[in-house]
Amino acid sequence: MDKRNWTEIEQAKSAALEVLLHNVKGPYDGLPRTAAWGYPEPYTRDLMISILGVAVSKNEQLLTAMEKTLLTLAKNQSLRGNIPSLVHDPDNRGASDTTPLFLLAVGIFRKLTHKKDFLDQEVQKALTWMEYQSPTDEYLIAQQPTSDWRDEQWVLGYGLYVNTLTYSYLKILGYTERALGLQDAMEHFTITTPTNPEHLHEGMMLKQKPYYALWSYKIYNSERFDLLGNSLAILSGLASEKRADEIIKWIENYCDIMIQNTDLALKLAPNFFPFILPEDPDWIPRYTEYNLPGDYHNGGLWPFITALHIAALVRVGKLKLAREKLFLLTDLIKKSRNKDLEYGFNEWYKAQDGEPMGQDWQTWSASLYLYAAACVETNTTPFFIF
Repeated sequence: MDKRNWTEIEQAKSAALEVLLHNVKGPYDGLPRTAAWGYPEPYTRDLMISILGVAVSKNEQLLTAMEKTLLTLAKNQSLRGNIPSLVHDPDNRGASDTTPLFLLAVGIFRKLTHKKDFLDQEVQKALTWMEYQSPTDEYLIAQQPTSDWRDEQWVLGYGLYVNTLTYSYLKILGYTERALGLQDAMEHFTITTPTNPEHLHEGMMLKQKPYYALWSYKIYNSERFDLLGNSLAILSGLASEKRADEIIKWIENYCDIMIQNTDLALKLAPNFFPFILPEDPDWIPRYTEYNLPGDYHNGGLWPFITALHIAALVRVGKLKLAREKLFLLTDLIKKSRNKDLEYGFNEWYKAQDGEPMGQDWQTWSASLYLYAAACVETNTTPFFIF
């Protein structure tokens, strides 16, 4: 792997930039497209997380489009501060991750442009909305099933991904005390007894595993592994250096087992594992059609998540492993459903064979590739050095 030439990465970066420039203007109010052909709509979560790649690209056309996207979201914010799921549609609401992603993106945009008061009124409204998402009126943020990026998977109560986003935006916006309160709340163990007579506060730490729970609420939780949430926990500094190291080792060991069992074709971690199987108690009949083991949210390989995993490796000094993963990701994003494309930047790939299953030229696949490459190249994690 060390013998591979960085020229491969530069070529893929150029291809990623081509995708983003192709998608920079779509049919909905001239806002960016989510994917070149399959998703012409401007989905908020995709575009907000894509700010990481846009920022490191320093491309003026992309930065202008991102500013327009943020301003449009601000205009379409609800009375109480909620950010819609589609940038152009104020009535399309119900997502748990769009408001925290908006806050994170504004924080990044402020750092990038030095506009420290950019959208200050809308940010304050969004912060208030997020505080009301805590059922205990304290720190942990709760959500409804299928309300985050996993529109075909149940995450109940306190989801790891949304809470790591919350920690990240609190840090970048300078709300350090509240961020530390959230971090402390997450460091409590999940409750493993069938009752809770002492009324302990549940957290997201697992007693027998090094990573954070997928979700936790009262006496219930899921111990399945969420690569996106745990990568953000490492990248943001929420996870201690020791815990981050343990999480990374656990991922590598478990993926080796999955490769041996033919559940995984590549040494790139799925977004979620172990997969939910039809005989498991958390299997939902609808998964038969939309979320089979190794597919989509039930263990598919998502380039934007792999990119954040690579960034997390850089954050804790695993530079050789990060470089190896970046080259593997480069091989993966070349695959496409449209065989005429040299680079597919597909939405997601099947875990068992690494074949593309989603939409080609996906904005967040291309954008986060740029971010991962920048992290490996510079040995830094831009906008996550708080």
